[in-house]
Amino acid sequence: MDAQLLGGALQGISCEKDVLIDILTQRCNSQRLMIAEAYRDMYGRDLITDLKENLSHHFKEVMVGLMYPPASYDAHELWHALKGADIEEKCLIDILASRSNMEIFQMKEAYLMQYNNDLQQDIDSETSGHFKETLMNLAQGTRMEGYADPSTAAQDAMILWEACQQKTGEHKNMLQMILCNKSYQQLWMVFQEFQNISGQDIVDAINECYDGYFQELLVAIVLCVRDKPSYFAYRLYSAIHDFGFHNKTVIRILIARSEIDLMNIRQRYKERYGKSLFHDIKHFASGHYESALLAICAGDAEDY
Repeated sequence: MDAQLLGGALQGISCEKDVLIDILTQRCNSQRLMIAEAYRDMYGRDLITDLKENLSHHFKEVMVGLMYPPASYDAHELWHALKGADIEEKCLIDILASRSNMEIFQMKEAYLMQYNNDLQQDIDSETSGHFKETLMNLAQGTRMEGYADPSTAAQDAMILWEACQQKTGEHKNMLQMILCNKSYQQLWMVFQEFQNISGQDIVDAINECYDGYFQELLVAIVLCVRDKPSYFAYRLYSAIHDFGFHNKTVIRILIARSEIDLMNIRQRYKERYGKSLFHDIKHFASGHYESALLAICAGDAEDY
């Protein structure tokens, strides 16, 4: 039924965009993949190809993005961030700083299948310096999971503190090795010990000692360890208010987090910034693009 409705919407005289929004934003990813399969069986055509041919601009990016499985969508975003006209460092940071080992493993497989390229090789060739080394470490997907050793937390914290004081290449490597490989549970304890040793929050120390995308990546890792929904609420607010509505960032986060923690992101956004995410999207976007974003975001009665 959904496939038939989509076919009618896409293959009529004029594209019925409201039908696309009503169906594609209100189905989960696994349902959308089943719809795409039924669409191919019914029409002998690829749904993503038809969406690309009939839609344009940011509305097309949203509708097409919804059709990718999560790992394939991450791979798609990373490919364009690495191989586009300009490197999109913030996209690399958002994805690689926040994904679990399994998510990284699946995105690397998808990247290889979709683009016949190795993700780590592309990171190696397209980025540089300690930013590159940290991305490469994250892309290995070898973070310890579910393990914490209180007896080593103070030692790790001392290494981080020294890295913020010395700032040599060796110290930077030790810093990123801890942040990229220790479990979230371990890092919670390390950050507390860092505060005890230095009298300073780890984020403030990183911001004082380092700069550039290396600094942004380190801070993103810390913020994701502490609370991913808060991190993505912050990134959405920055994308909407600091960069004149950075469409790619808003689209990417809404789609990627829609079935993971978007409800929590919405809650953190409202708590931190006083207005709902729904309100701010409605204020800055327009047309069918706005309708699609709002349908993904959803909202409570007081948000409308």
